[in-house]
Amino acid sequence: MAFYRPLLLVLAGLALAAVALGEGEAFAAFQSSLPHTLRSVQGGQSPLQQFQPSRQESVQAPWTVRGVAYGCGCMALLGLVSSSRGRRTSVRAVRTTLRAVANSVPEGNAVKLFSPAKVNLFLRIIRRREDGYHDLASLFHTVAFGDTLELKVLPDSAEKDELRCNLPGVPVDESNLVIRALKLFREKSGVQRFFDVNLEKTIPAQAGMGGGSSNAATAFFGANLLCGSPATPEELLQWGDDPVIGSDATFFLSEGTAYCTGRGEIVTPVGALPIPPGKSVYLVKPKYGLSTPSVFKALDLSALSTVDPEELLNTFKEKGTSHSSWVNDLEKPAFIVSPELGELKKFLSGADLGFEAVLMSGSGSTIYCIGEPNGGAEAFKAATKEKFEIEGIWRTELMRRASPTAWYSEAA
Repeated sequence: MAFYRPLLLVLAGLALAAVALGEGEAFAAFQSSLPHTLRSVQGGQSPLQQFQPSRQESVQAPWTVRGVAYGCGCMALLGLVSSSRGRRTSVRAVRTTLRAVANSVPEGNAVKLFSPAKVNLFLRIIRRREDGYHDLASLFHTVAFGDTLELKVLPDSAEKDELRCNLPGVPVDESNLVIRALKLFREKSGVQRFFDVNLEKTIPAQAGMGGGSSNAATAFFGANLLCGSPATPEELLQWGDDPVIGSDATFFLSEGTAYCTGRGEIVTPVGALPIPPGKSVYLVKPKYGLSTPSVFKALDLSALSTVDPEELLNTFKEKGTSHSSWVNDLEKPAFIVSPELGELKKFLSGADLGFEAVLMSGSGSTIYCIGEPNGGAEAFKAATKEKFEIEGIWRTELMRRASPTAWYSEAA
């Protein structure tokens, strides 16, 4: 235990130096490194293996006297370690101190994050459950198309979160999944801080691309980051497993590729697929949307695909997108609800365009196309818009997080 005392003293000194000198970057480095150092102490690893503060350019950490609380938190931990007399520090005691530290986060700290959309590379419906939901098996993948979410820590006196959105009609009250996610973060972490949120929407509504769930997961990650990361990436996945913030939110807390089962909340991470970097994905969204309940209401359980989802998963793992095994059990009911959507897919799948694969994402109404169209992108867009009422056509690509601790990066 004597080995840890100098390190914790250094951490305490770093916090107090940030207060005395007004060094925001040192303060931010201290804040971000503390939880990782504590976890390594709990696990019996050398803290020097974990103590690698990194500069978060997107996080602004202005000088504040609350840094004293961080210093005191470190000193309290030092007392815990010293008094243990060779025994491992109590996890409960560490948690209590982490919450005290996180609650001392300076007001005005801010972070701007990308909130990606997703596509379903395959989607199998397995059965209807007694609770009314359906068990599914699907391979989810994030794409480099999405929204932007900026969070800022409000003053201690704040009693609620504040949300603004660029799109008219988007609710900014507690019915919004972002507000629900921040409330859930407070419940799970014990950190009682509120946030100002500015949401710039690009992902269309009722598109089958998980926009609301992505926003919720991004807010969840951002709140944890601004509060000094009281939760590990693994804990964030566990905390996010709550239908109050949407069935797909847990997926967005993975690294961007996952095999999802249950109602979609059981997330099994999948490694990077063998897909060439920069492979084009075109997202085609008609002007109308489809509600998920209406699509499921039209679902005929006797008409589902019989292909084993595990076989589909292995196909994507081995061949990437270079195969013909593209399945979405929700296409048939979606095309019953909206016959024109079926016509759109038929057009996009035509030999004239020459896409490698064409599939509806989720419950629609977005249809995505893999590869480049014959005749070029502009000719493809013009021909599609001439025949159909189209809200937007966006060229993007599949993307993943660089690591479990790094968030998604917006495409250049």
